[in-house]
Amino acid sequence: MRFDLTTLLTSLFPLAISQQIASDPGRSGATLELVHLYNDLYPQVIAVSSTGRKFSSYARSLDPANIAYTVAELDSNTTERAYPSAEINSPPGGAINYTTNPPTGANYPNYFIGVQSVVIDPKDRLWILDTERAATPDNVNVASTSGGPKLIGIDLTNDTIFQTILFPSNVVFSDSYINDIRFDLRPSVTASGKGIGYITDSSQEGRNGIVIVDLGTGESWRHLDNTPEVRAQRGILPFIWGEVVYNLLRPGQPITFPGNFGADGIALSADGETLFWSAVGSRTLYSIPTERLRDRSLTSELMAQASVVSRGEKGISDGLETDSNGLIYTGNFEDNAVNVFNPANGTVQVFARDPTIAWTDSLAVATDGYVYFTENQLWRTKSYYPGTDRRVKPYVLYRAKCPGNGTKVNLQ
Repeated sequence: MRFDLTTLLTSLFPLAISQQIASDPGRSGATLELVHLYNDLYPQVIAVSSTGRKFSSYARSLDPANIAYTVAELDSNTTERAYPSAEINSPPGGAINYTTNPPTGANYPNYFIGVQSVVIDPKDRLWILDTERAATPDNVNVASTSGGPKLIGIDLTNDTIFQTILFPSNVVFSDSYINDIRFDLRPSVTASGKGIGYITDSSQEGRNGIVIVDLGTGESWRHLDNTPEVRAQRGILPFIWGEVVYNLLRPGQPITFPGNFGADGIALSADGETLFWSAVGSRTLYSIPTERLRDRSLTSELMAQASVVSRGEKGISDGLETDSNGLIYTGNFEDNAVNVFNPANGTVQVFARDPTIAWTDSLAVATDGYVYFTENQLWRTKSYYPGTDRRVKPYVLYRAKCPGNGTKVNLQ
């Protein structure tokens, strides 16, 4: 007897429509509120002050078209302006120094070159993390130069720079990519009494690790340098919106597994005693006691490596964030979700799920009790197969209410 698939499907169709077939609901959890639509440059990180001012970074390493500014303040629901001025966002001759061979980042300590992250600290000051790296028009990321990568503090009461810390080349290397930072301003954590910053180095080309900076002395150092826990896991292959995600870093080169971003997302526990991080090229969340990172003694690196703890899988993600209840917020690219990890019991739960969620680049918990997060379609840039720009504007900034009256962590 000849099998006729068309006849079979036709006969089953009335049965199918008469019964409810289980399907993915697509949406669950916290209610999303649309905060901002990015119609201009390509955004990465969001920072929100106690007065509701909002700032974003626009990495020139991720999009060569991010020329007009690399830091902006969101001045309406759909527009941004260079912050704190257009001049400081426009280094003379551009972000790349083409007089060197090969080209390098333009080493101007008084200008923004290639800002990856913007963060509001517990004193409501804005800090700007400048990689000093930028992409050429053919999407090649140039190296930084000695003293080029920097951390800049801005007083939001008068929009002026109050501190600039330059990173030495033996801490932030020419192929480093200082990605994100979290602050502990308690006087007890450093001899200077001015607080400390913890930074991830997510370099795709070089060594990964955690950079620590004393905000009082300006000194910086590294720990967990290129250990397995800060590196991407070999062979990680994400699927986002039904698309398989391969890297294509250079035109004409073979595609590779995309898990080449090392330690990227970073979060500080509500009591400041534990640092959490994850690599984009990994599904695992790691932690370490912060005292091990602040230690600079002879055996401090041995002690640091021995103190790393795996907290289990939480999905593939980019940025991380903490609220005052100790919950760790993390994206989950493959499930269109933002998840929360609860260190108190070791569980991961879905916080919010929506078909418009995919590459959650950054998250920031604000004093208004909301977690803000950006959606920027990073896997659709030219650095991923098939090597064409498939992003669709606008990019999106959402927010959702933190559970249990959670709010911004206040370590000062």
